[in-house]
Amino acid sequence: MTYLEDVQTLNRKAWDRAVARGSRWTVPVSSGTVAAARRGEWEIALTPAKAAPRWWFPDFTNAQILCLAGGGGQQGPVLAAAGESSGASVTVFDNSPRQLEQDRLVAERDRLTLETVEGDMRDLGLFADRCFDLIVHPCSNLFIPEVRPVWRECARVLKRGGSLLAGFVNPVLYLFDQGKLDRGVLEVRHKLPYSDLTSISESEREAYIRAGEALEFGHTLSDQIGGQIDAGFVLAGFFEDHWEGQQPGAYTDTYIATRAIRLGHRP
Repeated sequence: MTYLEDVQTLNRKAWDRAVARGSRWTVPVSSGTVAAARRGEWEIALTPAKAAPRWWFPDFTNAQILCLAGGGGQQGPVLAAAGESSGASVTVFDNSPRQLEQDRLVAERDRLTLETVEGDMRDLGLFADRCFDLIVHPCSNLFIPEVRPVWRECARVLKRGGSLLAGFVNPVLYLFDQGKLDRGVLEVRHKLPYSDLTSISESEREAYIRAGEALEFGHTLSDQIGGQIDAGFVLAGFFEDHWEGQQPGAYTDTYIATRAIRLGHRP
């Protein structure tokens, strides 16, 4: 059965199809946005609506920047344009070849220099220890079954004092029956942590896959926030956000962004 394929492969196919459909998260930034970033007028999002505060970003002078699981021609090209005059170098790492094509499209169109690498966000073995100054990780780790390996790999490849800017889903979003939630009915159905592999029926899971949707996972805050701390980070920034029109957003924010500084691995 299709769902027995590994999650990485299934979700790669789903995001490649999302590019073909023109999903919001796959539409590249315009040349105007790139030009503005070159002038120092820029912002990027880690979560659906709010921009990450500019003070969260370090000095871009000769900075090595990793846009982790952030393909789609959005954050990466803006960072490349913003850091161009300062000698910054940007690498976009993503599981979807079609998403990475969007970054290359912008780079070629607007004469930007950036590197694209295909891979699983849980394994950054292609990169040496302590090689990045900044990691930008937009809301994407809901598409992997376990998140703590991501934080450990981020800590490994970040220089001491480096910054990790991450967006992720508050697991409260996954408490509810999705079908009823789509109709505006909030009915608690699931325990946390949530997994599309185990928390729903086989027929529901197969319907998601037939529709070309990615499999999702609702990680606990112990794994999202505690996992960063356990990997050797200290939190230095935090905000919550919501996606307009998505329930239960009318009652509580369902997205979180954090700024974390890499101090060192805990014993």
